[in-house]
Amino acid sequence: MTAPFRILGIESTCDDTAAAVVQSGAPGARILSSVVVGQDSLHAAFGGVVPEIAARAHSERLEDVTRRALDEAGVGLDRIDAVAVSAGPGLIGGVLSGVMFAKGIAAGRDLPILGVNHLAGHALTPRLTDDAAFPYLMLLISGGHCQFLIAEDADRFRRLGGTIDDAPGEAFDKTARILGLGQPGGPAIEAAAGDGDPAAHRFPRPLLDREGCDLSFSGLKTAVLRARDQAMVEGTLARRDVSDIAASFQAAVTETLLEKSRRALAAYMALSPADPVFAVAGGVAANKAIRAGLETVSADAGVRFIAPPLALCTDNAAMIGWAGLELHRRGHRDTLDFAARPRWPLDATAGGMLGSGKKGPKA
Repeated sequence: MTAPFRILGIESTCDDTAAAVVQSGAPGARILSSVVVGQDSLHAAFGGVVPEIAARAHSERLEDVTRRALDEAGVGLDRIDAVAVSAGPGLIGGVLSGVMFAKGIAAGRDLPILGVNHLAGHALTPRLTDDAAFPYLMLLISGGHCQFLIAEDADRFRRLGGTIDDAPGEAFDKTARILGLGQPGGPAIEAAAGDGDPAAHRFPRPLLDREGCDLSFSGLKTAVLRARDQAMVEGTLARRDVSDIAASFQAAVTETLLEKSRRALAAYMALSPADPVFAVAGGVAANKAIRAGLETVSADAGVRFIAPPLALCTDNAAMIGWAGLELHRRGHRDTLDFAARPRWPLDATAGGMLGSGKKGPKA
């Protein structure tokens, strides 16, 4: 029997400080622990993530979070076989905090270290949760990123398209602020939309008139701002107007994502995959209207739909540990001089996407 291999994962690319222990071996991979500490209260007054505050919080919390992850897993560093850390893309101060911390552990314990692309962590999660076979189609929709990717192997991805400005989660947050709703914006918009009329406002569906799978949400946000201003009476927005605008905004985002998903699925199915899979990850995947629509589009294409549990869709270190395991199996190792990277496209041939929002650089 193959001895278990345990890897410590560390994540600090945005505003979640996370550590996890993931183990490979018979009967399969297991998450022994996963600890995530958010920073919402530190950034609430600023309407978005403040990079300097985030980096400082990571530096202060990484040791405690890692100790908690080891304790929950019931192992010490003497029973860890390798370290994997998010080396980008993200807010560079936070990335540096995690990378330097992980390098210290690896150097002190003489352990192999792997600098993992944060997006690869998300993109490989369907293999951890559902043993998805390559190649599969991945839609990453979060506060900082939005991309359609074909995962061809653990270290090989092909990007079909992505956002050229705001990511969907960022657009939800900004729309919630425009409407005077709470943060995070995704749940706030979804709750308000439940009482609204999605046909009350015909907001733009950006880039649907352009071929391909690229997306844009900044113009949609501007349209929401205009609708709010027009609906105001003596500086006040009626609750009904808030609900109608929220519902109309959510409908526009959903319709745009579904049409772009159909296009991405067509490109993916042209490869004739033996076990076709369409997977989604990221906080926006928790939106019920969007998820239901993606499930329908996937079913219409005859493709299995995978949405990992929300705790593994949003930023976490278990996905980084798993990605490290996948890379380690393929012979990947890093030396201690590898660099933290604010931008790091998964598909090097496609280059970086345009734009950089409050949740970090587009990659």
